[in-house]
Amino acid sequence: MTITSKDNEIIKHIKKLKEKKYRDQYNEFIIEGTKMIEEALEEKAKIKSIIICDDCKNQGAIPSDLMYEIAKLDCIYVSEKVFNTITDVINPQGIMAVLEKPVSSENVIDYNNEIFLILDNIQDPGNMGTILRTADSLNIKQIIVSKGSADVYNLKVVRSTMGAIFRVKVIETENLVKTIKEIKKHKITVYATDLRTDKSIYDIDYNKSAIIIGNEANGVSEDVLKEASERIKIPMLGKTESLNAAVATSVILYEAYRQMNSLGGI
Repeated sequence: MTITSKDNEIIKHIKKLKEKKYRDQYNEFIIEGTKMIEEALEEKAKIKSIIICDDCKNQGAIPSDLMYEIAKLDCIYVSEKVFNTITDVINPQGIMAVLEKPVSSENVIDYNNEIFLILDNIQDPGNMGTILRTADSLNIKQIIVSKGSADVYNLKVVRSTMGAIFRVKVIETENLVKTIKEIKKHKITVYATDLRTDKSIYDIDYNKSAIIIGNEANGVSEDVLKEASERIKIPMLGKTESLNAAVATSVILYEAYRQMNSLGGI
């Protein structure tokens, strides 16, 4: 059976999941597109249902091998008109899925790592998604985010992670200052980015370190800065004073891993 009404309860539920309060309430989030669903299947994410545009399916927009895999799951077919009411993509591929969010009990920091990434109130979904993708590219398995940061299960964030959302554990902390204090107890040096320092990212030892990236407009908050072991910045050779938060994160993390790799740390 194909759903042809946008007032169908399933469709209403999917639309609700575009809002954070409902994602939290139902412990679910949405992914869209063939690549994201292939990634979810490969990483054995908890897929609750697959929504397929019936017209798109008939046009062969979804690869046959993917159709074979998702046929084992709960598939919901909708008309193209209905699908267009739930997609946020200009040229949709005609497939999306509802997934179960990881349980909160899994949000425990693993201290058996060399590099820890902490995000203090990152607001832009594009930045958040790109940072997750960068972390994944360096095989960083967890990041710590303050409660006020952009929701990692926002559809734009999920899309821009390009699958990293399934491989990087996001630990949201209610009290970032308290969490940093706990991190320091494990003999981890905490570096906070701050334009007011003269300390370069190229002049520090990243072995067993945590790097704090701050809010796009205001940087790392003052109460968090006070907990940092040291403040660092990326040297600017031109007139530009600072970099986009996601770009800055990439520069610092790759420098950390370049240094550690040269010392045999990874």
